[in-house]
Amino acid sequence: MKNYKQTAADVLRLIGGEKNVSHLEHCSTRLRFTVADPAKVDAAALKKTPGVMGVIANGGQCQVVIGNDVIEVYNELIKLGSFHKDSAPAAPSGKKSVGTMALDLMVGIFQPLVPAIAGGGILKAFLSLFSLLGWMDSAGVLYRVLIAVADAPLYYLPLMVAVTMAAKINCNKLVALASVGALVLPATVTLLGEANTLFGIPLQNVTYSYQVFPAILAVAFLYLLEKYVTKITPKPIRVFFVPMVCFIIVFPVTLLVLGPIGLTIGKGITTVMLAIYSKVGWLAVGLVAAILPLLISVGAHKAFIPYVVTSLGDLGYEILYNGASLAHNISEGGASLAVACKTKDPELRSAAISGGVSAIFGITEPAIYSITLQHKRVLFGVMTGSFISGSFIGLMAVKAFVAMGPGLAGMAMFVDPENTMNIVWAFAGFGIALAASFVATLILYQDEGKAGLEVSHQSASYIAPKDAGSGKKLFSPIKGKLVPLSEVPDEVFSAGTLGDGAAIVPEEGSLYAPADAVVENVFDSKHAICLNCKNGADVLLHVGIDTVKLGGRHYDVKVKNGDQVKAGQLLMTFDKKAIEAEGYSTVIPVIITNSDSITVHKAAPGAVSAGSTIMTFE
Repeated sequence: MKNYKQTAADVLRLIGGEKNVSHLEHCSTRLRFTVADPAKVDAAALKKTPGVMGVIANGGQCQVVIGNDVIEVYNELIKLGSFHKDSAPAAPSGKKSVGTMALDLMVGIFQPLVPAIAGGGILKAFLSLFSLLGWMDSAGVLYRVLIAVADAPLYYLPLMVAVTMAAKINCNKLVALASVGALVLPATVTLLGEANTLFGIPLQNVTYSYQVFPAILAVAFLYLLEKYVTKITPKPIRVFFVPMVCFIIVFPVTLLVLGPIGLTIGKGITTVMLAIYSKVGWLAVGLVAAILPLLISVGAHKAFIPYVVTSLGDLGYEILYNGASLAHNISEGGASLAVACKTKDPELRSAAISGGVSAIFGITEPAIYSITLQHKRVLFGVMTGSFISGSFIGLMAVKAFVAMGPGLAGMAMFVDPENTMNIVWAFAGFGIALAASFVATLILYQDEGKAGLEVSHQSASYIAPKDAGSGKKLFSPIKGKLVPLSEVPDEVFSAGTLGDGAAIVPEEGSLYAPADAVVENVFDSKHAICLNCKNGADVLLHVGIDTVKLGGRHYDVKVKNGDQVKAGQLLMTFDKKAIEAEGYSTVIPVIITNSDSITVHKAAPGAVSAGSTIMTFE
């Protein structure tokens, strides 16, 4: 059973403790921390924490990828601290770029909107589908009631943006809500339709429902005004005077200046994206789909959210990003299932099946962090399937009507009452992505054991020295560089706690028996083997530091407990690059665990080949 409490405690400690967390929330797979001091976040240690699949640290934002167990870990975190927005000091200045701060602001505003928009959008899509199929009467009371609530999240988008924006920049939420809410009041709509002027300036006849940027600008102005008015207002009257002054100033300024500017920004973003689509056409969807795994791995895909929400508000549909996202998500699923079919590692197979199923349903982080980014060939398979499917979806001009991660459960987001073929082409893209990524990965991917032998160590054994079976000698189990134990980045080894010996920085991924021996113990995590050598030495071969946390990933052991092995016989293969890519050292301590009863003489540090003498005994 997974220990969510321990995972939460470890994450909180490595994030810098409760006092370093100014804000905490979660999405479908990630814990999202806003931290006071990024320097206190130990990202390397977080990546190694059991239960953590990945870490994306960028300035004051730190995303900890948990996967499908994110809610359970989040609930345990909430028990450990209050995480109020004022529980930590402001982040040190100069640590964030303008681009980082802008992306952080956009994510903070738009990310909380997605569940409401997605829920309403999917409900609306199903209602449209049921009406097309004749299962519901579009003139019936139930249909009209449900379609009204389904349309509400987008219609009142300015109000929801006002709340999330106010929460993000820490100004009065209810004053922000009222100031922006006035834009969609029936009285305001009538006023703007009558060609009126204010202070001699004509009021533009525009509709603010379904818009986001007028609200963002209005709340930003409110924030600055509220701070100033609060500062100059006597404390006894602040409670009513500050909101009153803000109402008097913010709403007229929004009607005259900020609202029209916001509308122009929103329409400009949509126009630019559609222009890109019109110039590049179907290829744009394929290219975006192909690079999505790389964008998601660093959180950069969130930059598309403002465009998607704005497009849905302005046009009622979105034609670029969601189609690309569908192609990518399903390709993640197809590639992971191909790995599950091909691998002989039961743990990898389990992770691949779980990640693959989640991706097919629209949740890709488990597949991305546990499968795709760990295996370069799988990444190529995902990108191949994504490009092929995305290009097809772009060619068919598939439109999306909901802002959510596309997957099997949410395919109704592609229902178009005016074009029944839209969802048909979406399902065709789904099938193409699944098949193309599965086949591509099946061809490209090589299982851990085979991949480990692929680079420069294809032989099953080295040529053992003639005196390998006798004498008090220990031979190098691998090609690399012999270094003193004191250079091993682990106190247990470097201090000689487990015994005397040396270490080898490997150049390859095949580990051989250093002498004739009996295999005493193969660790369950596959990263270490204990040998009782016939020359009297008890030897521990430990491949990597802290690699027990990998749980056996990237290792393929060729022997079992009780086996008798000859010097030079292959004991295991391991994927050196993959282990290092996860942040672990691959240095191999060679420890004589009974060195208290024998005298060990070590060879001088330097380059060694598999079979070179590295120790002798007395």
